Amino acid sequence: MNAKSNDKKGGTLYGLGVGPGDPELITLKAQRILQSVSVVAYPAPEEGDSLARAIAAPHLVDGQTEIVIRTPMTPGNFPADDVYDRYAAEIAEHLTQGQDVAVLCEGDPFLYGSFMYLFVRLSEDHPTEVVPGVSSLGAVAAVAGKPLVSRNQILTILPAPMDEAELESRLASTDAAAIMKVGRHLKKVRRVLARLGLEDGAEYVEHASMEGQRVLPLSEAGDGTAPYFSMILVRHRDGVKV
Repeated sequence: MNAKSNDKKGGTLYGLGVGPGDPELITLKAQRILQSVSVVAYPAPEEGDSLARAIAAPHLVDGQTEIVIRTPMTPGNFPADDVYDRYAAEIAEHLTQGQDVAVLCEGDPFLYGSFMYLFVRLSEDHPTEVVPGVSSLGAVAAVAGKPLVSRNQILTILPAPMDEAELESRLASTDAAAIMKVGRHLKKVRRVLARLGLEDGAEYVEHASMEGQRVLPLSEAGDGTAPYFSMILVRHRDGVKV
């Protein structure tokens, strides 16, 4: 995707999808751009390391300026508008000076990617290019050995934090679903799937393509807290045959 315009000047803002976790799953284009820019920005929790940077680390080059975008990840505080306003202004300074800036994003920038909050603040005034990445959807299906959908089936992507009744309604009306951001909502999701008769055959994956990857039937995943980077794949029994 390219949002460049002839009337925009200065450095280019790149939204780089760096893939789901395995550094080898970064695209050739993202690698080329990553190694050509003078400024690299990436999201990170308020405390701790950035997963996006860890994925991209083997491809970084010496001398690059790094901007750590620390954001609160607690419910009710994300996205934090004041945080993105502040970092957008910092990035804009580099762009105005003619420096290209790559903002790293786990998976794909426009699939629940935090880059979208910078995109809406900066793309109208600065040349911008979004480079898609291998999403967690593809990674989870691959490591689980479970095709997401086939033929004319409908796939629904659902965030686990959504209201329980809404989650149940949407799961009941689709052929297949990928439930993302499981985290502390694992027990709720299992409860809904059990009511719908969909728990058997559902697959649980955490940290797909990363160190510590786990793939197992949902029935063996327990009902405690799961990592944020976990997903549940569900298909109705009548949609099992490919």
